[in-house]
Amino acid sequence: MAAAAARLGRAGWALRRGPAAVRYQLFPSRRHISVAAVLQRASGEQKQPPTEPHAEPPPAESQHEEYLHSRPSYTDQGGEESEGYESEEQLQHRILTAALEFVPALGWTPDAIAEGAKSLGLSVAAAGLFHNDGSELVLHFVSRCNSRLSELLEEQEKLVQLGQAEKKKTDQFLKDALEARLRMLIPYIEKWPQAISILLLPHNIPASLNLLSSMVDDVWHYAGDQSTDINWYTRRTVLAGIYNTTELVMIQDSSPDFEDTWSFLQNRITDAMNVGHTARQVQATGEALVQGLLGAAVTIKNLTGLSQRR
Repeated sequence: MAAAAARLGRAGWALRRGPAAVRYQLFPSRRHISVAAVLQRASGEQKQPPTEPHAEPPPAESQHEEYLHSRPSYTDQGGEESEGYESEEQLQHRILTAALEFVPALGWTPDAIAEGAKSLGLSVAAAGLFHNDGSELVLHFVSRCNSRLSELLEEQEKLVQLGQAEKKKTDQFLKDALEARLRMLIPYIEKWPQAISILLLPHNIPASLNLLSSMVDDVWHYAGDQSTDINWYTRRTVLAGIYNTTELVMIQDSSPDFEDTWSFLQNRITDAMNVGHTARQVQATGEALVQGLLGAAVTIKNLTGLSQRR
C-alpha cells in the first residue's frame, strides 16, 4: 500500500510540473505581432523635435536601409530567420523582463509594465497584452528566479563532479539553496507582500503551486534525493512548507541582512531532518501546508499596502 501510494503521489506531483503540454503556460496564446507596427505606434507617442520649414525628409532609400539595420530578427522552428516579427510570447517576455526594473517604485502593476514597454521603445498600449492585476508580471519573476536557482545548483553540481568543490551535507545544501532563492526577493522586498497577495488569488493558485513544486523538486534533485517510496512526496511537501513560512518571516524581518530569517530557515531545516518520514507525517505536513497558505492570506492582507518593513 505504501509503495502504491508513493507511485500515485509521485505521478500527481509530476503532472503538476510535467512537460510543456501539462505545465502552466505563462503566455498561452502565440499570435504573431509586427514589432515594426508597435514601434511605429511608439514613435507616434513621442514628441518629435521641431524641424525647420521646408526641410526635406531623408530619401526613402536611406529610411529603408536604416530600418533593415534596426529591426529585430528571430529564428523560427524551422531554423529560418524571420525579420520584423516575433511571437506574442516573445514580446510579452521582453516587456515583463524590462518591467521588473520599475517594480520597486511602481509595484506589481500595469504601470510598471507600461514603463517596461516604454523602455524598449514600444507603445504603452502594449500593456494591454496583460491582465490588469499584475499576475503575469509576478509569475514571470518567480519563473525567472526558479530558472536562476536551477542554473546555480547545476553549476555547483558540476564543480563537485570535477573535484573543485566538496559535496555539502544534505541539511546544509537545502539551507543554502533556499536562502539563495529567497535572496532573489531582496530587491523587491518592500513590494513582495503585494506579490504574495497576487499569487494567492484563486485564478493564480494553480500556477503558483506549480512553480513552487517545480522549485522544491529541483532542489531535492540536486541534493541527490533518489527516494522511490512515500518519502519522495513527503520531502517535497515539507520543503515547500519551509520555504513558504520562511518567506513570511522574511517580509517582516528588519534585522541586518535578514539574519533572523536565515536563522529561522536553519532551524526549520534542522527540525525537518530530525523528523522521520512516515505516512502519518505526509498527512500532517499536507495539512500544515494548507494551514500555512490560509495563514499567509491573513498575514498578507495585513501587510499589503505597508510602505516599510516592520
